[in-house]
Amino acid sequence: MYMEEYTFVSLVTELPAGSMRTYSVRGRQIALANVDGNFFAVDDICTHEHCSLGSDGALDGNVVICGCHGAQYDVMTGEVLAPPAPRSVSSYETKVEDGKVMVKIP
Repeated sequence: MYMEEYTFVSLVTELPAGSMRTYSVRGRQIALANVDGNFFAVDDICTHEHCSLGSDGALDGNVVICGCHGAQYDVMTGEVLAPPAPRSVSSYETKVEDGKVMVKIP
């Protein structure tokens, strides 16, 4: 039986509050966001035109705004908040251990 494990993604100090970045984690592109010291991970690719949320998007509080056409997602849940995105993106559990941000990818 396969056990899901957390994977090291970033040091806490590498991602300041209010910022977001794209990482490759176990074969997936994820956007990791720091919202007031809390870390959240969602699929990096916008469901509208396949633009990178972590590299091309902007973070406003807990809302990531796609840099291509302005679709908005809640970075805490992956839920679509504004079109033109047709569906949500997946979100992933995170935790911080010893100054390291870890993400659980199934």
